[in-house]
Amino acid sequence: MALVKLNNRGVRSVSTFGSISSIGTYTLIKKITASSSATVSFVNGSSDVVLDGTYKEYLFTYNNIHPATDAAEFQFNGSTDTGSNYNATKTTTSVYAFNYEDASSTGFGYSTANDIAQGTGFQNLADDVGNDNDQSASGYIHLFEPASTTFTKMFINTGVHSMNDDRINNRRQAGYFNTTSAIDAIQFKFSTGNIDSGDICLYGITW
Repeated sequence: MALVKLNNRGVRSVSTFGSISSIGTYTLIKKITASSSATVSFVNGSSDVVLDGTYKEYLFTYNNIHPATDAAEFQFNGSTDTGSNYNATKTTTSVYAFNYEDASSTGFGYSTANDIAQGTGFQNLADDVGNDNDQSASGYIHLFEPASTTFTKMFINTGVHSMNDDRINNRRQAGYFNTTSAIDAIQFKFSTGNIDSGDICLYGITW
């Protein structure tokens, strides 16, 4: 295939350009700002939260989540009973990359401590998050078709956080809620202590 080179005159002569289809429309459903909060929960049908078949894909963003307690794990879990219990069975995998502030050590690897095999406990999204004034965790989770009663519910997390030993850690997890019941609530918390501050937002994605 030959390359076509446009000069200034060629571009100036173009009268119309073809349209580029949007890859998705994001609709903000709910923003929750934590303030010494033990948990942050998004429950379908409660407090204007939509987490049902309205969208086939949902996006959670967490921004500058700061722990009250040093070296705490930031976690999430799903519910099949509108938040009465957050104990959805899940299987997950986790990888990481890190670098110290003084560049004394770097690393990349698989994190067996942060994966789950058919467990019901909370999934770690960020581990050993520091509680210095400038330390926090940020990232986003894609949750696919949580209202399906046919398939397991897949999710992907991509996050970055400041660890208590002055490391920057890039954490990636993927997994599925191994249930054909609808996931109708999601809860976030730290493994110990409160969420001192930070925002968590829920978006619906239309394709």
